Amino acid sequence: METLQLLTLNFKLYQKMKLLVLDNYDSFTYNLVQLVKKLGYGAKMDVYRNDKITLDAVEEYDNILLSPGPGVPSEAGIMPDLIKRYAPTKKIFGVCLGHQAIAEAFGGSLLNLPEPVHGVATPIRVSSNNEPIFRGLPHEFKAARYHSWVVVPKSFPHELEVTAVDADGQIMALRHREYNVKGVQFHPESILTEHGETMMRTWLKGSITPKKSWI
Repeated sequence: METLQLLTLNFKLYQKMKLLVLDNYDSFTYNLVQLVKKLGYGAKMDVYRNDKITLDAVEEYDNILLSPGPGVPSEAGIMPDLIKRYAPTKKIFGVCLGHQAIAEAFGGSLLNLPEPVHGVATPIRVSSNNEPIFRGLPHEFKAARYHSWVVVPKSFPHELEVTAVDADGQIMALRHREYNVKGVQFHPESILTEHGETMMRTWLKGSITPKKSWI
């Protein structure tokens, strides 16, 4: 009886929770979407490009996944305004460009790297015990990187906390100290990233109940 009640509760929660993937015109968005589906969280997921959905329309979603993309956050449609408007009330996870957009939204700045980092896996070191997506993982792991910009440590906002860095001290992950908002500079959806699926599953588990848990 208790199992049936739990399944019913999970089903009701699943029906209510909606996930928005904001596509920043990047091919890696497809990989993120496929990973979400693989992990069993795709039934209530919608994908919109960053200039094909209004800020008001975002209101109906509970959780938001900000995709990688070209350029800088200011060129990514509604993304900067979305973060500023919905950070206090929605669960947000930014990947690569999405991560950079979170930093900028709270007053951070970006630095254009002298040499872009594209298609390589480098060591990432967890620097905080406060980030759930890293719990249970090794203190250091390799992750795939495809970026030309990084968040500047010297101008890092007090509202945010650095949760992972690379060997040079560049910021590879962050979280908001009060809101349920976080970002990673690397690509968890890439096969080059160790424990990437685990990180995504941890974030999704805190967002919506997977379909496979109640069927």
